[in-house]
Order: sequence, then C-alpha cells, then structure tokens
Amino acid sequence: MDRGVSDFALRSGSVYALPRGARYAAAVLLLLAAISASLAIGAVPLSLGEVLQALIGKAEDVRQAAVIWQLRLPRTLMAGLVGAGLGLAGAMTQGLFRNPIADPSLIGVSAGAAVVTAALIVFGTMLLPSGWLPYALPLGAFAGSLAVVAIVSRIAMVEARTSVALLLLAGIAINALAMAGTGLLVYLSDDRQMRDITFWTLGSVGGATWVKVAALAPCVVLPLLVTRWFGRALDALNLGEREAAHLGFRVERVKRAACLSFALAVGGAVSVSGIIGFVGLVVPHLVRLTFGAQHRVLLPLSALGGATLLILADIVARTIVAPAELPIGLITSFIGGPFFIALLLRRRQEFAA
Repeated sequence: MDRGVSDFALRSGSVYALPRGARYAAAVLLLLAAISASLAIGAVPLSLGEVLQALIGKAEDVRQAAVIWQLRLPRTLMAGLVGAGLGLAGAMTQGLFRNPIADPSLIGVSAGAAVVTAALIVFGTMLLPSGWLPYALPLGAFAGSLAVVAIVSRIAMVEARTSVALLLLAGIAINALAMAGTGLLVYLSDDRQMRDITFWTLGSVGGATWVKVAALAPCVVLPLLVTRWFGRALDALNLGEREAAHLGFRVERVKRAACLSFALAVGGAVSVSGIIGFVGLVVPHLVRLTFGAQHRVLLPLSALGGATLLILADIVARTIVAPAELPIGLITSFIGGPFFIALLLRRRQEFAA
C-alpha cells in the first residue's frame, strides 16, 4: 500500500534532490534566518549580538530588551504562527480537494472566519464577559471557517467526487456573502470597531501581543501534530476516493479530520491577523516544486515555508514606508497575484496540449 502511494507522489512531484533530513534542515535554517532578520531590523536597528544578549537577559541597554521582548519577538512569533497555519492549511486544502489552485482564501474559508470575527468585534463586548473576547475570537473564527468548509464541500460534491468548477464558484459566492456581511457590520459599528474591522480585512500582525500569541499557538500546533497521519492518506486521495478506500484508508474520517484541521488553522490565523491571502496558494507550490509532492514532507515544510514567507513579508511591510506601515495582506497579494496568474497560464497550456 505505502509503495503504491509513494510511487504516485514521486510521479506527481519534482526530483528529490536532498534527503528528507536535509530538506527539513534547510527549511529550518531559512526560518531561523528570517526570525533573526525580523528581530534585528526596525526603527531601532540592532546587531545579531545585541539581539542574542536581549533574548538571554543580558542586554546592556534596557531599551533594547524592551524592543525585543515587548515588540519584535511577539510580532515575529505571531507572523510565523500565522504563516505556518496558512501554509499548512493551503497544502491540506489542495490535497483534500485534489486541486492545485485551491486555497483557503479562494474558496471562502478566510472570508467566513473574518465575518464571524467582525461580528464578535461589534457585538462581543455586549455578549461576552469582560476579558473573554481575545479567547473567543479564535473559536468564532474557527466556527466560521468550519461552516464555510462544510457548505463549499457539499455544493462541490457531485457523485461522490469534488467538482473543481463548482468548488471555485461556491467559493466566489461565499466570498461575496461574507463581504456583504462584513459591510453590514461596518455600517453597524462605531469608530473604534470600524478601525478594528478594517484591520482584519487588510491583514496585519501589528497588534501582536503575548496573549494573542498564546491564543493562536494551539490553533496551529494541533493541526501540525496530525500531519504525519494525514500524509499517506492525502497521497492516496490524489488517486481518487474509491482508490484510497481500496488501499485501506477511511476516506470520510480523513476528510472530516482534514477539514477540522485546516479550519482551525485558518480560523486562528484570521482571528489575530485578518485576511492574508495567497500564502496557502504560493507556499505549497514552491515546496512541491523544490522538495516533492509527498504530503508527509509537503505538509510540515509548507508550515515552515509559510512562517518564513510571512515573517519576511512583515519585515517589508514595516520598513518599506517607515515610519508608516503597510498592511501585510497587500504584500502577500502583490506576491501571490502574479504567481496565481502564472499558474493559470501554465494550466491553460497543459489543457491546450
């Protein structure tokens, strides 16, 4: 069974240039380099030595320690967790729907999470006890993501198979409904709530705090813990649901668990950073082209790649127009938009051939 699934993954992916351990090591080194750059670059430039001294509590300047521990470290960790969640969710979505252009934002999952988050921003203080809102946001966003996944999956299912065309059309409809709902909530909000909702729709990690990092971490770590179990199952699903069942996988259980996992990851990410598009589309493709298509490798490396990409995008967002700051969603859209167009053109050439 494993050999057949692995052979399929090898045929559908690129050449494995490095052993698995070397691939993980390369991804981790890139992530560590991005984290180091994020901690060092800013309005107060610091050397790597000063960053290290601040991290171990031996900073010569108290201000340097405050910059690292109160501003840059929580922001960097939140950007990394958001990117990891979106990258992992994108790889899961593409594997589950057997569609290389599937993405949580394209099929409406991010928009569903955002509209529930906006509703909590507007009505949460009236409905929830004081201090509960930061913890209710990830749960509400997860519920919104899960609801969208269920609706889109049901619409796109034709004779026990997922229709790509229906999937994307359903995503367009869900995105439109979510935008209408968010617009209504903006109309009902006050000035502070309107600014908060605008923050969600543009995407940013500028409001990073240790409380938000603590609330987001389980939403990303829990899906990561089950990636090893998903790997062979998603490889088998690429052959078709009936074939995967013949290979011994419980297809419906895998689909439900995968939906729960990427809905949790997307919901947690959107609840703290807003809508950040194209990370879940770009990163899995880059990983697949570089390291191969086996999901046991693709899923964790997509998480690492997503974390690296979003940390680097955040560095650009807060430095390119300093002292002002661009929304990070704009940076990822500038990267992902041309990438998505190039991907569509490539697929058009494949169909023409």
